[in-house]
Amino acid sequence: MHTLERHGSAGLSSSLCELVAISLVALGLSGLPVLGSSPNVDAPTESAPGEDGEAPPPIQERMRVISDPIDRTPGSVTYLGEAILERQPSNDIHSVLSIVPGVNIQDEDGYGLRPNIGLRGSGSERSQKITLLEDGVLIAPAPYSAPAAYYFPTTGRMSGIEVRKGSSAIRQGPYTNGGVLNLLSSRIPSDFSGDFSLAGGSDGLRRGRGRIGGSGSRFGWLIETFQQQASGFKDLDGGGSTGFELVDYLVKFRVNSGLHTRRYQSLEIKLGRTDQTADETYLGLTEADFEATPYRRYAGSQEDRLESDHEQVQLLHLLRPSKSTDLTTVVYRNEFFRNWRKLQSVNGVGLASVLDEPGAYAIELAYLRGDLDSGDGALRVRNNRRSYLSQGVQTILGIHAGRRHDVEIGLRYHEDSEDRFQEEDGFRIVGGTMQQTSQGAPGSQANRISEAQALAFFVRDTIQSGRWTFSPGIRFEAIDFTRRDFGTTDPDRTGTALSLRTNSVRQWIPGFGVNFSIDGDSYVFAGVHRGFAPPGPGAKVETEAESSVNYEFGYRREAGAMRFEATAYFNDYENLLGADTLSSGGTGNGDLHNGGAAHVFGIESAFHHDFGAASGAGLSVPFSLTYTWTRAVFRSNFDSSFAGWGDTVVRGDELPYVAPHTVALHAGLVGKRWSGFAAVTWRDRMRTEVGQGPIMPGTATDAQLRLDLTVKRAFARGLEGFIQARNLTDEVYRVARRPAGLRPGLPRSILAGVSWHF
Repeated sequence: MHTLERHGSAGLSSSLCELVAISLVALGLSGLPVLGSSPNVDAPTESAPGEDGEAPPPIQERMRVISDPIDRTPGSVTYLGEAILERQPSNDIHSVLSIVPGVNIQDEDGYGLRPNIGLRGSGSERSQKITLLEDGVLIAPAPYSAPAAYYFPTTGRMSGIEVRKGSSAIRQGPYTNGGVLNLLSSRIPSDFSGDFSLAGGSDGLRRGRGRIGGSGSRFGWLIETFQQQASGFKDLDGGGSTGFELVDYLVKFRVNSGLHTRRYQSLEIKLGRTDQTADETYLGLTEADFEATPYRRYAGSQEDRLESDHEQVQLLHLLRPSKSTDLTTVVYRNEFFRNWRKLQSVNGVGLASVLDEPGAYAIELAYLRGDLDSGDGALRVRNNRRSYLSQGVQTILGIHAGRRHDVEIGLRYHEDSEDRFQEEDGFRIVGGTMQQTSQGAPGSQANRISEAQALAFFVRDTIQSGRWTFSPGIRFEAIDFTRRDFGTTDPDRTGTALSLRTNSVRQWIPGFGVNFSIDGDSYVFAGVHRGFAPPGPGAKVETEAESSVNYEFGYRREAGAMRFEATAYFNDYENLLGADTLSSGGTGNGDLHNGGAAHVFGIESAFHHDFGAASGAGLSVPFSLTYTWTRAVFRSNFDSSFAGWGDTVVRGDELPYVAPHTVALHAGLVGKRWSGFAAVTWRDRMRTEVGQGPIMPGTATDAQLRLDLTVKRAFARGLEGFIQARNLTDEVYRVARRPAGLRPGLPRSILAGVSWHF
């Protein structure tokens, strides 16, 4: 009988070993010295590239997605540096990104552990329609064959976050319709230093972080851990945990040649591991039960539990053979295993159907609540056991051709896989307690391997001509998909019932951006880029790749402590894709469905200013205000087989889970030994079903208005205390009606702690 391996399919493993060997041989053949004196290549910075004239660290320059200087970037970009992240420290990426215009968010668990992030209406479900990176490397579990981000990097250990839309299409892929989210891990410090923090608060929330590292003349190192746990804010019928535990470790080590060496080199290895357990469920509430007890969890979810572990290895090499040329190469491997054991159905009826029509399924709802004893096997609990592998090698050659041209040539070979080996167990519920009555045959629910091999290539030139900056480029993606379905009666995978699907995609992705300097402080920019998303290994013959043409036009001004940017965009989709996942309320088979033509357009604006710095009052008074307007509509009629769109789509129907309006206001007051920061976020209600005209009852989320506060006080050199409140006014609101039933947002949560830096 097949046993699901945590590293995915074995065939892919040997390929990466060959890639590593080739890379190491190439380094050896270069004949260049590796060791020498150490420059401050990893000194931490709190500013955006170009914000204060300080260049990004050489070892990370090509792994960034925002160019330097930022004001000449021909497109909409946002950089959140460490100083901004520390104002209101959080491991919830939804909360962190609330200040970024153009980001679409759908909350799910209240802690941001399984984010749903979209960019410019791309679709937010499991963040699978954006290119997700950590330190410039693909980090989704299987970016091509299974991109749904059931693993997401630990936000609490990041030193910076980059968001780039539209113009990201050339350098980053494969998902180029919306944009790219790049999370920057902690850098190796130039001097011996460290910081530690401990905090505790509401609902058993505990959080700790430790980081220590330094650099010598020929090396640098970093060791870091981030750990968080909570008992959860929901109340399970009959008692029990609804919380989680997360443990994250990161280690980096670097060797480098001397700063003044003729041909500078550095080699950095990065090792990471993340373990998470969560007593989380897809089972929500009926409308009536939400009104009465919004933080209730039904007894039928007491067996639901997610267990996962993620391991990553990166080997990053930088070579600067001359002042005008640099070559950055990274070999990477990510392994992810998860088993989400959760309730699938009751009496053969899907959970969403029971909660949407409680009157029609009164007996099934009584079983879920534990109000009525059931027969054997009435409740089916699925072991959603999956193993993922993502690995490859990518290299970027930078050529500085005088003052006018900065050419980048990039090449990436990537392969990934998803291995599903799942079964369902039968349960009954007696006196509000679930009891197992049968065990499913291994692999009897899903028994398949999906794989992808992809070769990507891009060329981009940044051309300076007076006050003009032009950025033409082109990207090419060659992808081969394979799905081997061994059937539900062949757990040993002998191939007797093998079903094979293969498909290939070849796509050119051109783009062009332009930036014009009006007076040295003000700029206008515009761009047109091809949008693309691959169809995946589950695609049927009639399924097409997602494609669009994306336009943007914007204005930015930066003068002293003030920065303003406004962008209008229009994404013209020729074909939109929807993925059938459990989290979207579907069957979970992962198949992709054509959605036809669609238009997504909107306006993004951001204003940032430090009124204290401008007045010279001796206090810092940072202020940020962002606004996003988004409209996403289908432009064709079709019968849908994707649950997320319903049975029939009519031209003019709006896409679900896209908030028309979002506003975020962040303000602070910073003295010598104290600081206070407030964040007010308002998100308009979203449709949860496709439709047009007035939103019908039971088909929308609530509008959300949330206030977060953070206050800090320094007690001694390097020692600081803080207290943080999220959702201070304790607002109750519906954040989603998927996967099954209504889900609440995080209630008022208080966290207090201390931090020490040396």
